[in-house]
Amino acid sequence: MDSEAKIYINRALNELSMAEVALSISNSMKLKEILQIDREITYYSAVISHAYYSIFYTAKAILLTKGIKTESPSIHKKTFDAFKKEFVETGILDVKLLEIYREIVVRADTLLEIFKDEKWKRGHFTYSTISEANLEPAEQSVKRAKIFIANIRNVLKA
Repeated sequence: MDSEAKIYINRALNELSMAEVALSISNSMKLKEILQIDREITYYSAVISHAYYSIFYTAKAILLTKGIKTESPSIHKKTFDAFKKEFVETGILDVKLLEIYREIVVRADTLLEIFKDEKWKRGHFTYSTISEANLEPAEQSVKRAKIFIANIRNVLKA
């Protein structure tokens, strides 16, 4: 694996770690007290966003093994499409990894309001009045990011 791919893997692991930290803080009254954070504050949106970026950077790393670099504009769409074409449609990787990627893209996009036309999804996650309503999607995002990264790292032997 080349050094640029290693950088992306390290960045992915960093993003995953940050997602786990944000989830831990959101779920722990003791940590909130130590960090002097209001008891009602949660970081579930950040968890989902960091979990997404961990998958995004992992996908960029494996794409480099095929000599594919994705760049702006539309870097996220290009990365997803290239990952799908090069690794899933060819059967190199299981379609389940694409489903994980797609699901977390939708979840992250919803929270970041990138896809304005997907009003139900955006409303479902972003405008929930009870912060705990985002706990389950946040926990799922972390679990799925771990699965995705572990599988790609296994392929890369990283």
